[in-house]
Amino acid sequence: MVACGVVRTPAEMDIPLRLLEIERGLDAWFDTHQPELVAVERVFAQHNVRTVMGTAQASAVAMLCATRRGIPVTLHTPSEVKAAVSGSGRAEKAQVGAMVTRILRLDAPPKPADAADALALAICHIWRGTANNRIAAALSRAREPRA
Repeated sequence: MVACGVVRTPAEMDIPLRLLEIERGLDAWFDTHQPELVAVERVFAQHNVRTVMGTAQASAVAMLCATRRGIPVTLHTPSEVKAAVSGSGRAEKAQVGAMVTRILRLDAPPKPADAADALALAICHIWRGTANNRIAAALSRAREPRA
């Protein structure tokens, strides 16, 4: 882990301004850390439509910021992330935070909990991405004409 952080905006701020603040925060993060890829949690249907909309809008800003810079974006579902770090797609937030702490050998769980979620997403992407890349490479070799 190089760094971990969360972009926060005031809940009472108008949505367009909140999205602009998220964009500015992400652009600053990308300038500082220059990631090679970005993993975003795929938005899933919940009972609370307001939560889903807000999450989807923020996710779209992250994807836009990365894509504008030519950084590849990969999406992972919440259950994929939970399963990758804890072994169960139904793990609770506390379990995910504990496993992130253990996997990264941190002294304490990352704060706030959203930071632990972001790290879990990164861990999931690294582990799943490696496997997916190997599968894609094997399939590509299998399709090559043999002499």
